[in-house]
Parts: sequence; C-alpha cells; structure tokens
Amino acid sequence: MVRSLSQVLLAGIFIKGGADAFLEPGGRVEKAAAAGLPNPKVAVELNGAAMVAGGTMLALGIMPRLAAAGLIACLVPTTIVGHAFWKEEPGPARETQKSQFFKNLGLLGGLLLVLTQKED
Repeated sequence: MVRSLSQVLLAGIFIKGGADAFLEPGGRVEKAAAAGLPNPKVAVELNGAAMVAGGTMLALGIMPRLAAAGLIACLVPTTIVGHAFWKEEPGPARETQKSQFFKNLGLLGGLLLVLTQKED
C-alpha cells in the first residue's frame, strides 16, 4: 500500500511537467537549441510525452521499474539542460535554477529507489 501511494505521489510531477512540456514547449525549446539538440521543439515534445507515459505507468503500477528507468533517462538531460544554474549570473535566477536542479536530484533519488526495489 505504501509503495503504491509513493509511486503515485512521485509520478504526479512527471505527468504534469511532461504534459506542460508537450503542450506548451515555450522557453524549453531555446534551452534545447542552445544545448545543440537537433530539432529542439520535437525533442522537448518527445521528452514531455515520455514523461507523461512513464509517470502514468509508474502511478498505475505498470512495470514500475521500467517506468522509473525511462523517467531517469528523461530526467537527467532535462536537469542538465533545463536547470544549468552554473551558467546563470549570481542572483534570483541562479537560485531558482539551483533549487530546480536539486529538486530534480531528489526526484532522481526516488526513481532510483523504485528502480532498485525488489519485486513482490
């Protein structure tokens, strides 16, 4: 019961954030382009769709380890490209990006726990 609840709670941010990225790529496209990704709008949309799919699988308990692995594959580049606080000038923008970066590290930790948990 606790495992199922924790997976639902962890999944929510991926479903919401992925949907936002897919439906409204916005400034994410410029960050992806600056990182040298080819076809950055499509890359952002695909990453968002993958997050929605992985988050939904995780929330529903469908192959949670596979879902966690897929979300990790999405989260690592998203964190590095989207929250590169070290590229920001000191100030509020840098602090915001730093907070988002470390939030994503926490999410990565949760996904690693799901990925490494023993099957029932």
